[in-house]
Amino acid sequence: MNMHAARTALNNDPELRQWVENWLKDKERTANPNLAGEEFEKHWRYVRPERMHEGALEALGAYAESGNREL
Repeated sequence: MNMHAARTALNNDPELRQWVENWLKDKERTANPNLAGEEFEKHWRYVRPERMHEGALEALGAYAESGNREL
C-alpha cells in the first residue's frame, strides 16, 4: 500500500477514518504528555490535518495488525 491508497481508503470509509484518527490522536497525546485536557484538544485541532496526512500509512498498518478487517 502507498500513501495515495491509504488516503483513498480513509476518504472512502468513515469508520476506518475514525479509527485512524483516534489512533493518531493517542500517539500524539503520548508524545505530548505535558499537554492535558483542553490544552491538548486545542493542540490536536492545530496539528490534526498534518498528522492525518503524514500518519495515514503507518496508522493503516496498525489497524491491520490490530486484528481488524483486511484493507
